Amino acid sequence: MGVLSLSQRLLPVLQLTRMALVSTALADSGCELLLWAQNQPFGQDAQRAGHPVWQSLDLLQCVSMALVSIGLYGFGMSLNDIIDQRRDRQLAAHRPLPSGRIGVITAHFICGLLGLMALVAGAYYANGRWGNQPPNQISLALVVFTGALIIFYDYAGKYLVAPGLITLGLVRFFHACIAAPALPVLWHPLLLLNHVTILSAVAYHWEQKRPALQKIHWWSVFGGLAAFDIFAVSLVYWRRQQRGQDMIEALSLSPGLLVPLAAVVLFLFIALLIRIRYANTRAAGQTLMLFGLLWLIVYDSCFVIGYVGILPGLLLLVYLPIAYMSVLVMRWWSQIMVIGQRPPFRRVET
Repeated sequence: MGVLSLSQRLLPVLQLTRMALVSTALADSGCELLLWAQNQPFGQDAQRAGHPVWQSLDLLQCVSMALVSIGLYGFGMSLNDIIDQRRDRQLAAHRPLPSGRIGVITAHFICGLLGLMALVAGAYYANGRWGNQPPNQISLALVVFTGALIIFYDYAGKYLVAPGLITLGLVRFFHACIAAPALPVLWHPLLLLNHVTILSAVAYHWEQKRPALQKIHWWSVFGGLAAFDIFAVSLVYWRRQQRGQDMIEALSLSPGLLVPLAAVVLFLFIALLIRIRYANTRAAGQTLMLFGLLWLIVYDSCFVIGYVGILPGLLLLVYLPIAYMSVLVMRWWSQIMVIGQRPPFRRVET
């Protein structure tokens, strides 16, 4: 009874915060940490000495960044359900809040605790002297800004269609930048931005959500992406020029970029197979969204393979089966809890 009671308490919390897919956020920040270390003198010295680049990373640096990722991810997901609880009573009554499996006060406490954890861990990360590098308060500013984007999306962005879809991509972009504000490889957060935005738009369309996407929405999404891409590249180029440096680092088109580009082509093929396999477009959209989010881990791994090394890239790829198995376990766990619940009996009046 004790194990069952614990499961009944823990499962709604994990469902509220969507922790099954938190590995996607951890992989994004882990990739940036490795790219950052590879670009630092101490990381290059470690590789010349025959040591793996991840050994040059401080354990507390990795832990604090992981806490930032977990905090921001759980904060955004739980806040979304808190805001949507009235709507979910009609459209998704099985979720923790409308079903009553978790209380409103408890949900607010969890949401606030995760947001606070992200802020505290972000402050610690920003003020650390990692690898003899000076503290960088931009990391903390990015934590706050990413949190603000999450709040905007949950309260308003998701109702504005195109701005909301772009905001989802921007959250991934700025979250990745927290670990390495200097952007050792700009193409990594830019790919996350474009992938999540386009993925969300296509899945939105396939699932036939309302309001339906019109031409103006598609033009807004792709136009907004193009404008931000140009702005980001121009800003990084300007910063390099101001510092008297060239574009070799963040904007370099090295052969390592071919690895994530191959992953992009492969995902397009997978998306086509999903659309062909599912006659029901809503089922296709839901499957595409799940696989697309998991594919972020593949992109992270590909960037590490292309720019850092094969072994650390394969180690980062371990997040993929962990995330997929977490999704399956959560589904099985939910079904077991439903079966294990005592059926409601009512006395028949005679």
